[in-house]
Parts: sequence; structure tokens; C-alpha cells
Amino acid sequence: MEIDMTQNTSHAVMAQRHEPADSLDDFPTPPWATRALCQHILMMSPNQKMWDCWEPACNRGHMSKVLKEYFEEVHSTDIHHYGYGGVYDFLQCAPYSNFAWIITNPPFRLGAEFIEQAHRHARRGVAMLVRTSFLEGGDRYKRLYKSRPPSTVAQFVERVPMIKGRLDKKASTATSYCWLIWDKLVRSNHTELVWIPPCRKMLEKDTDYE
Repeated sequence: MEIDMTQNTSHAVMAQRHEPADSLDDFPTPPWATRALCQHILMMSPNQKMWDCWEPACNRGHMSKVLKEYFEEVHSTDIHHYGYGGVYDFLQCAPYSNFAWIITNPPFRLGAEFIEQAHRHARRGVAMLVRTSFLEGGDRYKRLYKSRPPSTVAQFVERVPMIKGRLDKKASTATSYCWLIWDKLVRSNHTELVWIPPCRKMLEKDTDYE
């Protein structure tokens, strides 16, 4: 499939974004947003690497490269070959079922399916970067949250700009994002709401955009 690089190239990606049913949903994750998960929520540091994880929608590797700063092993795949990781359809029967964590920014229209599949194959936990509005909706509540609520909802107080087809350090957005985390070691049916404090300037690196 040919990727249209001319759409959504303005610096503001609005909350009402809709992706076609056959879209590759090519919206790379700014690396600082992944570091925020690791440092503010999972509480890991580069000097104390732990566990292993699978990034099943790795795109060009922007999230995977950051996860390697914190995890002993990172397995990276995507349904499309972007030049990084292996080519694999995560929603098919997964052969890679021995990873402690599954962490990704799931395709916009397949978020629920990705979460359900991740639950089947993660030993320790699942972390998904989603729009805050993903918390809404009766169908999602019944399907994802009612019987198995996330252990943590980590809301960004800063916006996380995502631009179709590329990273853009100067981008802005009207969309808010949060991390949904299901930690299997947390024995509670209650969800903890936490805020990820302003951290972009601290966690962002110039090399992230090379």
C-alpha cells in the first residue's frame, strides 16, 4: 500500500481525526512520551534495566529505541515494513508469547483489539498509548474496562503531538493522550489516576528527530 505523505501535514492534528478503514495509521510516537511512561509510571532507570517487552506496532522504531534504554530485550514488529523490526500481524495468533510487557501506540481504529490481544500474551503487564477520549464509550467499557479495568490511567498534562508519516519537533496538537496500564502484579479492581507532569523538555533529545 502506498502511504499518502501529503495528508495531515499541518502542525496541528485535531482531535476529530478519522482514519480510513484500510489506513496504516502511520503516526509515529514522539520518543519523549515513551520515556515518560518508563520514568514516571514504570519507575525504571537506564541504570537498572528490567524485564523484556514486545512493541507490536513499531513503525520506524521510535518507541522501540527508547524502550531499549530501559528493558533488557525489546522485540519489535509491525504489520507493515517501515524499515525497522520484523513484519508480523499482531492480531493473528501470536508466536511471541513469553514477553513480560507489551507496550505500544496501537493503530487508531484497532485499539480495543490490540488491548485484548496484548492481555492474552503479556506475562506481567500491558501499556497502551491512546487518546484520552478512548476512555469513553459504552462498548469499550463493556469490552475492556468493566471486568478488567486498567491498574493505572496516566494522563499527560502536556500534549503529545503526532504527525502523519513523520516526527516533527515543532508540531502541536489539539488531542490529549494518556497511557493505559494493566499491571498484573496489582491486585485491585480499582483504577489509579495519575498525571504525567510537564517533562518534555527534560526527556526530549535532539537525536530523537534525526
